[in-house]
Amino acid sequence: LPSMQPSRSSACPSFKLREVASMYFTMIAVFLVILLVALQGSAPRETGTDFPYKVPLDPQGLLELSWNVSYPEQAVNFQLLIRELQSGLLFGMSDRGEFENADLAVLWRDGNGSYFGDAWTDGKGQLHMDSQQDYQLLGAQKAPEGLYLLFRRPFSTCDPKDYLIEDGTVHLIYGILEEPVPSLQAINISALHRGLQRVQLLKPNISIPKLPSDMKTMEITAPNVVIPSQETTYWCYMAELPDGFSKHHIIKYEAVITAGNEALVHHMEVFQCAAEFDSFPHYNGPCDSKMKPDRLNYCRHVLAAWAMGAQAFYYPEEAGLAFGGPGSSRYLRLEIHYHNPLVIKGRRDSSGIRLSYTATLRRYDAGVMELGLVYTPVMAIPPREEAFVLTGYCTDKCTQLALPPAGIRIFASQLHTHLAGRKVVTMLARAGREQQVVNADGHYSPLFQDIRMLKEVVEVFPGDELITTCTYNTEDRSRATVGGFGIMEEMCVNYVHYYPQTQLELCKSAVDPGYLHRYFSLVNRFNDEEVCMCPQVSIPQQFYSIPWNTFNRDVLKSLYDFAPISVHCNKSSATRFPVGRASQP
Repeated sequence: LPSMQPSRSSACPSFKLREVASMYFTMIAVFLVILLVALQGSAPRETGTDFPYKVPLDPQGLLELSWNVSYPEQAVNFQLLIRELQSGLLFGMSDRGEFENADLAVLWRDGNGSYFGDAWTDGKGQLHMDSQQDYQLLGAQKAPEGLYLLFRRPFSTCDPKDYLIEDGTVHLIYGILEEPVPSLQAINISALHRGLQRVQLLKPNISIPKLPSDMKTMEITAPNVVIPSQETTYWCYMAELPDGFSKHHIIKYEAVITAGNEALVHHMEVFQCAAEFDSFPHYNGPCDSKMKPDRLNYCRHVLAAWAMGAQAFYYPEEAGLAFGGPGSSRYLRLEIHYHNPLVIKGRRDSSGIRLSYTATLRRYDAGVMELGLVYTPVMAIPPREEAFVLTGYCTDKCTQLALPPAGIRIFASQLHTHLAGRKVVTMLARAGREQQVVNADGHYSPLFQDIRMLKEVVEVFPGDELITTCTYNTEDRSRATVGGFGIMEEMCVNYVHYYPQTQLELCKSAVDPGYLHRYFSLVNRFNDEEVCMCPQVSIPQQFYSIPWNTFNRDVLKSLYDFAPISVHCNKSSATRFPVGRASQP
C-alpha cells in the first residue's frame, strides 16, 4: 500500500496499516456493488444547467465530458458520456498528460461483471488500485446515445497518489479498453487507444451581467473552409467591419462551432489590425503559408480568444471593449487552430466567434495591458534545462506615472509563452510585499490559451508592482532558446484585461544589455571555448556559441536574478513614460 503523507494543500490524518487495509477493501466492495446496481438503470442527473461546461475528449467525439464545480464542497462533479462502450474506460489527470504517475478512475469488465474504482499508475505506467477511493461514483445509466457515468472528485484528497486539482490548466487523459480483462492490474496501458484533453476545470463562479436591450451580434467566422488533412493547422481569415461603423462596446463573446466539428476546432482568436494602415489585403488560408501577406502580421490586438471547454465571456457591467470609430481599424483577423489527429479529409468548417456589442457605451472603456518580458534575445534559456525561471517586472515607477489615482481593476487575464513554457504566474506587490496572485497556471500549456475571467477583481494602484514569472523546459533542445517572436524563440506575457483604460499598453522589463555584455566577457575569461563578442555577431549567435557547463548556467541565472533591468513603460502610441533603468525588486 502507498504510504499516507500530508497533501500539499492541507494536513491529513495518519492511519495505521490495518485501518488502511480495512478501509481499502470496504471501499472497493462498496464501489463494485454501486456500479453493478447503477448499470441496471439508475437515472443520471439532468444535464444542461447542472453541467454547464462540456468538452469532447477524443477526436471522434465518442467521449464527451460535462462537469460543474462546487466551491462550498470543494469538489468537481463529472458526467461522462461514452457513446460506444466496449470493455471499459480509463479517465483521469496527470501533470502534463502522461500516463505515468497518473490519477485515474477506471471502468472495466472481466466478462462476468462491470467494475469501477479509483486507481493510479507508477513511473512505469503500471496500474494499481488506490487504497483511498476518492473518485465517488454517483450513478450510471444506459441511454440511446450511450452510457452516462456520473462521479465526483474533491479538489484535494490528502492522498499522495492523487492529483491536486488547482486553478489553471488540467491535463485530462483517457484510455479505451477494447477487450475484457481479468483484473485491473491486467490492463496494459501502453496497448490502449488513448489521448489527452486540456481544460480549465475550476471555472470561476461569476454571475452573468445583465445585457442591454440594444445589444447586437456580429459573427466572425471561417467561410466554409475545407479543414486540411493534417494534424495541426492554423487558419487565417480576414474580415471587415461595415463602412462607417461607429464606436461600440463589445460586452460578450462566445464560440460558434460548426456541428460535427466540436472535436476538431481546438482554439480561436479574433485580432484587430493596426490603425496606422488604411487597408489590409483579403486572405483566407493557412497562417504559415508563403502566400499570406506580410501586412497581416500587424493584426495583433486581441479582441476575443476561445479554447475548448470555454464558455461565453462577459465583460463587467460597467465596462466594454471599444471597437469601431476614429482611431480604430476596420480590419479583423480570425485565427483558428484545427487539431485533426485522425487526418480526416474533406471536412468543411464555418466556425468562429460571435461578438455581442452595444452602441450605448458603458461607463468605462476596457483596456488590455501586456505584462512580463520584452520580446528581446537578451533573455535566454540554456538548453537541457528542466525548469528555468525568467521574470519580468512592471515596476512601481511605471505604475506611479501611468495609472490614475484611483487605480485600475483587472478582471481577466491571458497567459502566453511559446513551446517551452510550463508555468506562468503574475503576482501583485505593494510596498515591497506580495499582496495577491493575479493569475497563475502551474500546469500551463502553450497549446491551451484563452482569456480567463478572474475569480475576483484585482485592484492595482499607482506605486504597485506586477511581477510575471515564467518557467521553461528545454530538455529536448541542444542550443540556447532566446526571446523573440519566432515559435522556437520564447515569450513570457500576461495580457491583463482591465478598466478604466489608460495610456499604458505595455509594462515589461528585460535585463540591462550592458550587464549581459559583461556576462559574455566573463564566459570568455573562464572558458577554453571563446564566445565571439564582435559587433557584427548578434546576441543570439553569442548565446548559441556558449559551452553550457554548470558555471555558465549558474552565472546566467544569477545575472537574471540580480542585475539591473531595462524597464519598458509604453503608451499605446509606442512612446515611453520616462522610467529608464531600475534595480530588481
